[in-house]
Amino acid sequence: MPTVQHAPTRPAPPAPVRPRPLAPAGTSGRPSGPSRPGTLARPAAPVRPARDPFVDGVRALGTVLVVALHWLMVEATWDGADLVVGNALGHGWAWLLTWLQPLPLLFFAAGAAARYDLARNPREPGWRFAGTRLLRMAPPVVVLAVVWVGLTALLPAAGVPEGAVDRVARIVPQPLWFLAVQLGLLALAPTLLRALHRWGGARVLLVAAALPVVVDLLRFSDELPVPGAPNVLLVWAVPFLGGLLHAEHRLRAQRHPSAHPGRPVRATGAERGALAALAGTGLAATVLLLAVGPYPVSLIGMPGDTISNLAPPTAPVVGFAVAQVALALLARDALGRWATRSRLVRWVGARSMGLYLWHLTAMFAVAGVVLLAAGRVLPEPWTWDWWTSRPAYLGAAAVVLVGLVALATRVERWLAPARRPARVGAPS
Repeated sequence: MPTVQHAPTRPAPPAPVRPRPLAPAGTSGRPSGPSRPGTLARPAAPVRPARDPFVDGVRALGTVLVVALHWLMVEATWDGADLVVGNALGHGWAWLLTWLQPLPLLFFAAGAAARYDLARNPREPGWRFAGTRLLRMAPPVVVLAVVWVGLTALLPAAGVPEGAVDRVARIVPQPLWFLAVQLGLLALAPTLLRALHRWGGARVLLVAAALPVVVDLLRFSDELPVPGAPNVLLVWAVPFLGGLLHAEHRLRAQRHPSAHPGRPVRATGAERGALAALAGTGLAATVLLLAVGPYPVSLIGMPGDTISNLAPPTAPVVGFAVAQVALALLARDALGRWATRSRLVRWVGARSMGLYLWHLTAMFAVAGVVLLAAGRVLPEPWTWDWWTSRPAYLGAAAVVLVGLVALATRVERWLAPARRPARVGAPS
């Protein structure tokens, strides 16, 4: 019997699959219950955030300003027996330059970098998160400490007056307070991020800005005076939170279906208006607190002032930090373009911690050569001789600093060859 030929069967086409929308950064894409208005998505799966040139620019700008202001502040005299170190910004109207102090920018950059790091490891506990960063910071700090322990023994033996060496050795480590506060904030970063997710950025920032004011009210009250030490963490938590929030919004925008991977996230007109209002409010609050409160007008400690706005930081610094960060965010596009094109930003970004740690050593090296080796007197601040000597002084300090950082970086790599040199507030 002839066989019946059957037409070959074709597999049925698969049922169409509806594409799931990409979830914002920090979410799993699965429903996790209704979220309240004003709150942020909760973190889940790790992501690899793109480089943020704006934060790179903020970090580089802050680092350069810290170095420049400290180098302008130096006022040293040597009478053959005692080294007297003063503050050139304490003369006349020079205190106005203290309003350029960029610490809020550095803490903002540290907060943004922490959020990007947490995006890679969203479930990392705070103690481990801070511990990893501590291991990165340790080699540069150890190198600085070992060098200065050696210098305190070698310089007097070489004929440098012991009193001068001791005075400088007490000043050089002072910037380490910044790293200690940054480590504390890094340990709190996962908790702060959860607070932002739960209560929203506006509420958390408002509470964070109010806490230092409460501490100052108690600190300066007659009935219940309290130490101002809590503000060392509370004040700098405000720009740090601003950095966390900026990075969170950028991560969410990058994961949006319509986002372009290489295209910067630009602020809308409404956002720019809100940032301008925030900057004005922060500046007005700073001026008001300085006018009615017990605070000096300088935003750093000055000779003769009974109160310092920096040690510990005070309520006016909160308003100043809010204004400075808001202005930086208003200039986000310009700073991002500058950071993308500038070799200086990349160079400073790769060495920001070294520049921060060694800039005072470079400053005193130049001043020491002039005062002790050459036997000359530094010009009086803000005079004609002072201004005309600034290019040579700043240029010499810059050359010494670049050399010190290059040498220190080599030693750091030898101490920790598997790790890159740490950067102040830099993403991993």
